[in-house]
Amino acid sequence: MRSAMRGSTLRHVLVLVLALVLAACTSDPPTGPVEIRYGRDTCDLCHMIISDPRFASQIRGGPGHKAYKFDDIGDALLFLARQPWKDDANVEIWVMDVDTGKTWLDARKAFYLPGMASPMAHGFGAVPDQRPGTVPFEEMRSRAAKRAARAYCLPGSTEGTRSE
Repeated sequence: MRSAMRGSTLRHVLVLVLALVLAACTSDPPTGPVEIRYGRDTCDLCHMIISDPRFASQIRGGPGHKAYKFDDIGDALLFLARQPWKDDANVEIWVMDVDTGKTWLDARKAFYLPGMASPMAHGFGAVPDQRPGTVPFEEMRSRAAKRAARAYCLPGSTEGTRSE
């Protein structure tokens, strides 16, 4: 009888451990950017396929601190502006380094090159350091908000322009 109980308890423990391992392998990390499957994942604002890694961006926030994916920093900012949690201090904004297309940058600390041919015509590419012609996050955000009516993805917008 005791042997049967030990076997049953051991099975329960193994099932619990397996469930925890699987959950850890399949869930998103609690912070930071998540993987984007280029050519498959879609923008959470315009629902177009995210295909150019150089301009990808992400926002993490709201209920469950969920990661949202975008094809352009301008789309990310438009999405965030419409969220009830937009002013939450825990909101993270990530943007890809336009030079490498492989390195995520904290969007608030990045600098932005205006006049770029970005996917949704917001026109900004992020770099990790200040360079001639770059602007800091808040200035980029202000300029992007002014350009929003000309962005490709908004209802009623005109065809976007590709230069600042």
